[in-house]
Amino acid sequence: MSTDTSVSAGAAYVAPGRLGDPDLTLGTDPRADPRMVAVLSGLGLGVHAEGAPLSPTASREELLAFVGAVEEGFEGLFAAFAEGWPPLTGVTSEVITIEGRDGNEIRLHVHRPTESDGPLPCIYQVHGGGMVMLGAEGPIYRRWREELAAAGSVVVGVEYRNGGGVLGPHPFPAGLEDCASGLRWVAAHLDDLGASNVVVTGDSGGGNLALALALKANREGWVGEIAGVYAQCPYILGDWTDAPAELPSLQENDRYWLNRSLFPLLAEVYDPGSANAADATCWPYRAQAEDLQGLPPHVISCNELDPLRDEGLAYHRRLLAAGVSSVGKINLGLCHVGEILFRAAMPDVYAEAVRDVTGFARSLA
Repeated sequence: MSTDTSVSAGAAYVAPGRLGDPDLTLGTDPRADPRMVAVLSGLGLGVHAEGAPLSPTASREELLAFVGAVEEGFEGLFAAFAEGWPPLTGVTSEVITIEGRDGNEIRLHVHRPTESDGPLPCIYQVHGGGMVMLGAEGPIYRRWREELAAAGSVVVGVEYRNGGGVLGPHPFPAGLEDCASGLRWVAAHLDDLGASNVVVTGDSGGGNLALALALKANREGWVGEIAGVYAQCPYILGDWTDAPAELPSLQENDRYWLNRSLFPLLAEVYDPGSANAADATCWPYRAQAEDLQGLPPHVISCNELDPLRDEGLAYHRRLLAAGVSSVGKINLGLCHVGEILFRAAMPDVYAEAVRDVTGFARSLA
């Protein structure tokens, strides 16, 4: 175990997580919420996450097959997390199909409270999955949208084309274009939806797309249609092969639920050959001051035990430096996207996340 005694007098400082003790796991890190640890350990996930079975230089067919297998595994795992959740009442749901920029169909999952007075804020929700897998109809995301709606908002979840998996293969910018088409449709139909404004939210890869939507809108001149952005655990750096020194969480929390060696593969599937590595709408971490100036208010929510934590915090600081209203927060004791995964074991954490997203949307109405 490495220590640094220069930081505090009289007591040895031990760096957090695997920076201080490479043998720590999500199950043994003393910072981890014990309720989360109990769930993950029961599923055999409290140990180090497995690494990538191939390299980003593998053939595209091999990479797509890998993403498909990972997607199947995650969908099964999320179904296990949601098992036993009681049904939610007081919310109505429908699916609206619109046409995308490429003539493709885009399904919008719309949820509303059964009873409401007056226009409600609209939350445009973009699901996670590294932009290459998962879907809006899975149990975790369906319930998340319903909970946001039950708290007093109109919620629209967009089913966009993924870079891989069942809804792929459609590399960048297909998924972003679908999200933009859906968002602009919502903004043009606020009266029909019974909504007052639109706030964009997303987690992980959906956090990437939520931030990228604001950057794209700013670049194209329609950013006024977005009242705000709430990004949860955003995946915005891209290729994590060489962890930048300014992002210590990539080492501190590596193999806690996520293994950083997997992400160069996801990045290659989303952006083949790194053709758009410098484009901020592909990887928002690349955004410069001129990209950020004029953006609406943001919340960047990060989790303490997430490898992605520090890239989200760095983005928050860049927003502030560019004069954008931004709130940065760290949810203590949680792994990547832990606030929406463990509803049964951590109902208080889940409820706080619902309150925070809906409260932010309501504050901008």
